[in-house]
Amino acid sequence: MNVSKPIEERFTAPAVMGVLNVTPDSFSDGGVNLRTDAAVTTAWGMLEAGAAIVDIGGESTRPGSDGVSAAEELARVEPVLADLQGAPVSIDTSKAAVARRAVELGAELVNDVTALRGDPELAGVVADAGCYVCLMHMQGEPRTMQANPVYDDVVSEVKRFLEERLAFAVSAGIDEHSVCLDPGIGFGKTPEHNFELVRRLDELAALGRPLLLGLSRKSSLAKLIGRDRVATAAVSVGAAVAAYERGATILRVHDVRDHVEALAAAKAVRG
Repeated sequence: MNVSKPIEERFTAPAVMGVLNVTPDSFSDGGVNLRTDAAVTTAWGMLEAGAAIVDIGGESTRPGSDGVSAAEELARVEPVLADLQGAPVSIDTSKAAVARRAVELGAELVNDVTALRGDPELAGVVADAGCYVCLMHMQGEPRTMQANPVYDDVVSEVKRFLEERLAFAVSAGIDEHSVCLDPGIGFGKTPEHNFELVRRLDELAALGRPLLLGLSRKSSLAKLIGRDRVATAAVSVGAAVAAYERGATILRVHDVRDHVEALAAAKAVRG
């Protein structure tokens, strides 16, 4: 799917990306949308609530998770993508085979948590398709990333990583104007690291690419309100508004309507 406009024109801030996990084990909604009909209904509901795009994933990347094969991942997402053809969707994958099929079925963005490091063929798939891509920072891998994340300066290290991966993507033939960047909230970071990244988001925005942030329901937010694991919609919305005010373009969320309405208010106040 060749996209016709720069990603910053396709997704004007604040844009909401709905999370659709077609998995049995995702951290906050595993199993809810494992059936194709349930997933498709959820996706249309997100779009009707104001999502600019729905991000479909068939492999959990929660802390401690193990990977699945490309065949298993495809078996989960392909029927959903096929049913949603014509709808604005992205594919949350790090596998070239999955991304290639998703793009054939209409996905306009590849959301890769490995920033094109997980599969040596993925950069070529994105370049050939001319689709959008999101490059995310992650320290380690999902199975071990939260064991003991350490940084000297998390913002400068994440910035340097994203700058390097952006340069790699361009060298692989991907149009720079099709790329957005994600600092990877919760992916190999402590709560303090996560909040520091949001606080200093302007330093990452200086890279010149739109920023995508996934704060929704993260355990770092849950701890703020005395919960063990999953944050409420209210605290997720508060964090998303703060991120938007500091430079985030795309907010990846579970509770779409709440975020769309709150971000519309924040945009109006900002003028």
